Amino acid sequence: MPAKTPIKPRRWASLAVAADHLAVSEKTLRRMIAAGDVRGYRVGSRLVRVDMNELDALASPIPTRGAI
Repeated sequence: MPAKTPIKPRRWASLAVAADHLAVSEKTLRRMIAAGDVRGYRVGSRLVRVDMNELDALASPIPTRGAI
């Protein structure tokens, strides 16, 4: 029987906190959501939240000459 991978609990953040985490503006984060690069979740009719785990998963290392 294969081992189950642990499920990480969602870490919800406002757009302001998430944008600060990525070191981008809220406008840039909204553009990333609109482009489908980041998933935004609507809470109620106005609030938008982002899962910080998904933001962390976006980051990937840049290959360098020595790593090839």
